[in-house]
This record gives sequence, C-alpha cells and structure tokens, in this order.
Amino acid sequence: MSLRFLLLSVVLIAIDCYAFQSVRAVSHRQGPYWLYWGATVLFYAAALYVFLAFDRAQDNGIIQLAVALFALLYIPKIILTIGLLIEDVSRLFIGVYHSATTHSTAGFFPARRRFISQVFIAVAAIPFAAVIHGIIWGKYRYRVIKKTLHFDDLPEAFDGLTITQLSDIHSGSFTDGEKVEQAVNQVNAQGSDLIFFTGDLVNNRASEMLPWIPTFKKLRAPLGIYATLGNHDYGDYVAWPSREAKEENAKQLRDIHAQLGFDLLDNENRQIERKGQRVNIIGVQNWGEKPFQQFGDLKQATEGISDGEFNLLLSHDPTHFDRKVKAFPKKIHLTFSGHTHGMQFGIEIPNWGIKWSPIQYRYPKWAGLYEAGGRYLYVNRGFGYLAFPGRVGEWPEITVIELKKSRVSA
Repeated sequence: MSLRFLLLSVVLIAIDCYAFQSVRAVSHRQGPYWLYWGATVLFYAAALYVFLAFDRAQDNGIIQLAVALFALLYIPKIILTIGLLIEDVSRLFIGVYHSATTHSTAGFFPARRRFISQVFIAVAAIPFAAVIHGIIWGKYRYRVIKKTLHFDDLPEAFDGLTITQLSDIHSGSFTDGEKVEQAVNQVNAQGSDLIFFTGDLVNNRASEMLPWIPTFKKLRAPLGIYATLGNHDYGDYVAWPSREAKEENAKQLRDIHAQLGFDLLDNENRQIERKGQRVNIIGVQNWGEKPFQQFGDLKQATEGISDGEFNLLLSHDPTHFDRKVKAFPKKIHLTFSGHTHGMQFGIEIPNWGIKWSPIQYRYPKWAGLYEAGGRYLYVNRGFGYLAFPGRVGEWPEITVIELKKSRVSA
C-alpha cells in the first residue's frame, strides 16, 4: 500500500510540475504561482492525513475534502498535461526539422507558445467548473428515469405493476436535510405499487442512518418496500475493536431497516398476490467480484419457487447478473442493481447516443437497462454519494419501471 501511495505521489508531482509550465507561459506574476502551489500543497496535506492517520468510518469530511481537491485540481491538470505533451511533440518535430535543414542544434526547441497554453487552460476550466457545480448542486440534482418493460409471461393481474427503485443512499455523506426530504417526497409522488432499495444504506456504520430515519420512514408503497444489503452495509471497511462490536453494528442496521418499514431480504423471497396470481420478489446478500463479498446465494434465495413463475431480483452488484443470474436455471425476469454510482462522473446525452463514464472500464453494465437472453438488468445510478462530495453528469436517480404484459396480435 505504501509503495502504491509513493508511486502515485511521484506521478502526481510530475503532473504538477509539468502542468505548471502552462501557468508560467501565460503569466509571470507571483499571484497565480502562489495560488497554483498553495492549492496543491493543501491537497497533499489532506491526502497525507487520509493515508497516515484517518479513520475512514469517522473522518468522512476529510476524505471528501481530499477527493474534492483531487477532482478540482487534477482533472484540469491532466488536461493541461495532455495539451503540453501535444505541443512538445510538435516542438520536437520543429526542432528536428530545423536541425536537419540548418545543420545547427542552437535553439533546438522553439519557445512555448502562450496562445496554446491559454487555449488548454480555457479547456481545463470546463471540468473545473463542472466539478464545482457537482459539489454544490449536482449531488442533490435528483432525476426520475422511467422505463416500461414488456413480458409475455407476466401474470395478467400484474399488467401495469409499477416499481420505484432506489439504491446507494449512503446516508453518512448527506449534509442537506431539506434536499433529501424533497427527494423522498419526489419518490412518493411517483405513486408506485412497490419500492425496491438495492443496498448501501450507510457508508460504514449503522449509526450514520439514525438522523435520517424520520425522513426515510415517510416512504410509501401500497404493496411494500423491499430491500437488500450492499457491500458497505457489512461494516467491512472499519477497524472494529472486536467481533462483537461488528456484530452489534450489523444487528443495529437490520433493526433500522425494520424501523424504516423495509423488508430486508437475506437470500430469501416474498410473494405478492393478485386475483390468485403471484409475482416473486427475491433478494440476495451482496455478491460481487473479489475483493467484494460473495454472500449472495440464488439457490437459497429461490427455495420454494417453481419453474415458470415470474421473478424479480434485488442484487446490489451488477456483476452478479453476468456471473450468476442470466444463466440461473430458474428464470429471473428482471434484476435490480446499483453499486456503481455511475462513478458520480460521466457524460450522457441520450439523443446523441452518448453514454460514457470511467466506471464502464470496470463494470460493463454500469447504468441503465441491459438485456441478455430475455432477462433484464437495471442498474440504478444511486441516490446518494460517496467519497467525492458531488456528482458530475451522473445525477442521483429515482427509477420507475412499469411492467406490461405483451399482447399477441390477432
């Protein structure tokens, strides 16, 4: 870990020094220099504290400060570095050409062009402004995404069933109670039959949710609210003083789910019935690729369910879908997941077919609707935020899915 931290520091310092050449090319005044290096030193102080002395279960504010500074400083610096590299390659070719034609190496590299640095500083200001927006406004910019899915084998009695999905609340990160309350009201305004919550109620400790119980107890759905656990709900990222302390935290978290009116599904299932027909709601514990937990057990969770029944699954990590769900002998018609947050950073312009986030290189199915062999997966972008105290492009999401029975044309 210390070697990785050292290597990362070397890379960042190299970026700092290289990107600074743009600042020097544009201005020779000391003010911009002090601002540039002052902000950089502040980031390193926060990062060093996080690495050496923090308790990530307690010092959430320090983590958020370090991550926010990193996003604010290094996304623009990386853009500046790319711009300078492009210019330096062109300077190299010019130097080689000059040397070959004049047979002289004097003044091999032309001076940096101020205009080029000005252009890339202007370009770098765009993500800087976007990160500022994401920190101040983006993290509470809730949006409702609606989808309608058709199934041949949906029981007739459930034609038109509506489900609102929430995921990744991460209550330990919230700072604005009024905005969260408005979002809960927005959820209720959808008037869905069911609410599914697909894990990560907290960052680390069950106690993070205590101030928010009155707010989330207001959630309403006539056919029930069902939930499952996410990787952060197990308390695995905390240095607990004893096994008993960790177990007590787990018990408290389960009690909080009950207080909220959430039916927590631990590798088990429930049935909802209408007019003698039923749909199965299945929930598994977290199952993700290592280093994440693999507690989810589909076989156990589907006990008592017969072949040919209509099944809805809550599974926090979308990796579970490709690795286990889509080939599971009992058909899982629709899986609800979260976990990725869309990395809280990305670009989506649906009308232009643009959908990109760095998280897609880790999770191929990272946001929105996917289909494989007639089985569907929906990945919610998350209700809250973690580490980076903002969202850029990947806004917090309230998903509403309507299930319709396909009609066979006469």
